[in-house]
Amino acid sequence: MDSKKILVIDDQHDNVFILQDRLDLEGFKVITAYDGPAGIDLAEEHKPDLILLDVMMPKMSGYEVCEKLTKQNSTKDIPIILLTALNNAEDTAKGFAAGAFDFIKKPFNRIELLARIKSALRFSETKKLLIELEKINTFSATVKKTNHDIKQPLTLISLSATAIQREIENEILDKEAVLRRVKYIDNSVKEIVTVLESMSKIQNPEVKKYLDNIKLEEFENEKLN
Repeated sequence: MDSKKILVIDDQHDNVFILQDRLDLEGFKVITAYDGPAGIDLAEEHKPDLILLDVMMPKMSGYEVCEKLTKQNSTKDIPIILLTALNNAEDTAKGFAAGAFDFIKKPFNRIELLARIKSALRFSETKKLLIELEKINTFSATVKKTNHDIKQPLTLISLSATAIQREIENEILDKEAVLRRVKYIDNSVKEIVTVLESMSKIQNPEVKKYLDNIKLEEFENEKLN
């Protein structure tokens, strides 16, 4: 199993060293940045499994970095744990409003640090699994609906072909009856083509909110009729 990648963003080199040392011992792959803009660039480049983000930094605060990362598509699903010496309710609320998954108070307690990291990683893996399951469910529902929408015109084609065959076997050919059946077949083929074209347009599913922070895939206003 591949090691999980953790991005540490903190302007204090001592804090980065301590975190990197502890995480290395636990088998994590650690990436480091010493300010917000550099951290954002590394998050976009490496797509880490988790980000440990200091709150009090120059250039950009941890809140600003967190908000930016959680709003852009390339990094919005990466769980972020804020590292802070602040402990009042307003700071906590501000962090969660910016999109943080959790907080870790400074100075770090090794056991708490690892427990919160593992909890965030489990949550992230569960969310990914739920998204994949929803994709499977949506695909299954789409296939069933397509099957239903195609069945009727296929039945009409079959009946029309049988009627044409019967008409051809008659001594006197009723051309109008044959042409009428041919028109039924032509219209049915167009219906099937419309259904298949609608399916081909389903490419970019919209992410809908589900159960607070868990998000599931749904197709946006796609109809196959």
